[in-house]
Amino acid sequence: MIPAAFEYDRPTTVAEAVDILARNPGTAKVLAGGQSLLGLMRLRLARPERLVDIGGLAELRGIRALPDGGLAIGALVTYREVLDSALATSRVPLLAMAIADIGDVQVRNRGTVAGSIAHADPASDMPAVVLALEASLVVRSGSGERVVNATSFFEGAFVTDLAEDELLTEIRIPAQPTGVGMAYRHLEQPASGYSIVGAAAVVGRTGGSITTARIGVTGVADAAYRASAVEAALIGTDGGAAAIAAAAAHAAEGVAVGSDIHADAIYRAEMARVHVRRAIEAALGAAG
Repeated sequence: MIPAAFEYDRPTTVAEAVDILARNPGTAKVLAGGQSLLGLMRLRLARPERLVDIGGLAELRGIRALPDGGLAIGALVTYREVLDSALATSRVPLLAMAIADIGDVQVRNRGTVAGSIAHADPASDMPAVVLALEASLVVRSGSGERVVNATSFFEGAFVTDLAEDELLTEIRIPAQPTGVGMAYRHLEQPASGYSIVGAAAVVGRTGGSITTARIGVTGVADAAYRASAVEAALIGTDGGAAAIAAAAAHAAEGVAVGSDIHADAIYRAEMARVHVRRAIEAALGAAG
């Protein structure tokens, strides 16, 4: 199909971009990589009256080291750029683990990490990853800049804490604790590549006991979430098979599990438990 008619802006600065958003509340959509938005527009499932193409904003590009040992990823950084970045893959290997299986070559070449997060598709992989990494999201508007913790950013299916006049400009990932391991495990829908269930784990052990456990889950509910019940059940244990299985049993606790043509709620909840368990096991195996 052909998208509905729309106006097109290509701002040259972030300030100009947020000004356009402020002058067109609720009718403008930001275009970065376009791998999600353009497909919806072709099907007329999305009909923005105006596209704000931020592709020319050099200030939103680049991956840089943070003074605390963390990592900052600009809003226009593509999946491919993360995979090709020695800095990103060495400091935060979880990024490459998840990104390597996202979409196809074209999606990874053109799609942006920040675009996926701002789009907040319930089956997208990156929201689970930034939750497990305790990332912060930097957003700009005409009123200035604010920093939002990923744990409070995802509010529902395609709904985030971004206001209509705000632009996501950067993802900041803090330095991870020494000795933690990371892993991503997912069950994907074969035709689309989207996750029916995805689990990101950052887990570490000190003196024989689990002291760090951060689990992000996607594909299960209408928004990605931290599996806090799993984390609470895992911390303090020896991280053995029985302890991991007992903790993973809480993977779908506290959320309304979704049901669709790909998986009903019972199957999806069981797959959440399975893939959370696998992600924890793999993360512990990778821990130093």
